[in-house]
Amino acid sequence: MTGNVAPEDLWVREGRILDPEKLFFDEQGYADKRVDCGGNIIAPGFIDVQINGGYGIDFSQASEDVSGGISFVGKKILEHGVTSFCPTLVTSPPAVYHKVPHLQSYKIFELFSFQLTVSKRSSHNEAVLFQVLPNIKVYNGGPHGAGVLGFHLEGPFISVEKRGAHPEHCLRTFKYGGLQDLMEAYGSLDNVAMVTLAPELAKSQSVVQELCQRGITVSLGHSVANLSQAEEAVQHGASFITHLFNAMLPFHHRDPGIVGLLTSDQIPAGRTVYYGMIADGIHTNPAALRIAHRAHPLGLVLVTDAITAMGLPPGRHTLGQQVIEIQGLHAYVAGTTTLCGSIATMDMCVRHFKHASGCSVEEALEAASLHPAQLLGISNRKGKLDFGSDADLVFLDDALNIQATYISGEEVWRK
Repeated sequence: MTGNVAPEDLWVREGRILDPEKLFFDEQGYADKRVDCGGNIIAPGFIDVQINGGYGIDFSQASEDVSGGISFVGKKILEHGVTSFCPTLVTSPPAVYHKVPHLQSYKIFELFSFQLTVSKRSSHNEAVLFQVLPNIKVYNGGPHGAGVLGFHLEGPFISVEKRGAHPEHCLRTFKYGGLQDLMEAYGSLDNVAMVTLAPELAKSQSVVQELCQRGITVSLGHSVANLSQAEEAVQHGASFITHLFNAMLPFHHRDPGIVGLLTSDQIPAGRTVYYGMIADGIHTNPAALRIAHRAHPLGLVLVTDAITAMGLPPGRHTLGQQVIEIQGLHAYVAGTTTLCGSIATMDMCVRHFKHASGCSVEEALEAASLHPAQLLGISNRKGKLDFGSDADLVFLDDALNIQATYISGEEVWRK
């Protein structure tokens, strides 16, 4: 833990946290505007590195207004304290990631048995297949909504056995072990922040290295990897575990698998392995949550893994190419008992994590702010209240309910 709750004034100028000594002594200035926080806790804005959609929007569903859908969700999650996020795409047909060869039909075009939207465009009888990946750019947050830090591409290079809700016939393996595999799958790595892959796949380690050299975070997940395979991936640059305990081999005392990374002695010096936890009270038993936190508290990153149905009533919705069903607080692949994401919000996860783990307020808040910022390599500007950091802030009461959200020092939501 690096922070602590203390009674202090926070100074902001031009969207960043200001050292007041510079204002007082160098410039002999004063505050132009004062905000009474009413005894609330001020914390760094929350960062969600795994969110599949919400409020009826599915990021993995191509549409004519992909950016509008992401902006809509970005606006709605402000009330839950999220100031930055990584829109997450689950394993999808190639055309969702990038352009496919010219289509000769105005009708619904079937690709790998999936229904993809095609529209008639121009007088040249050209059919246009909407893609997701090329239509979203990294952008800063503001009154329009939380900022986009880049895509999290969860798949398609994952294990068949641990695919969960990911469609099997869209899964891929590495043929070449490098950039060519990635380009064939995604078309481009522009605006990509993170890729989840299974490290046991042949030729995966050179792909891990390629991604890390490009500044893209590599996460291990949806995998049947043993511990040595996971350690090898970390030694090549992987630094995250996608939703720990879920979609991976269970912990075993002779080979703890990916879970064993939390206490491995094979992590390179100076490196930290982070791990995502869906602290919704459903995906992870409170005892397992406590085990992970006590084993490796500085690596815990809260994620919602929220799907289309977040903010919607029970019923049937979509997640990528799958139909999912909401029953109470559970989200299942329709007709099965396979969990497929959550309907939790980030502030709910923070509160549940604190209650279930018995951790401090500071630890709960850092798991949703500092740790994801460190994971993505942006803690020099986000996830902290240090001088020079972006003034992305949340105001919370003592029960950790969100009272207001600020981005770059500007109020963007208030209860």
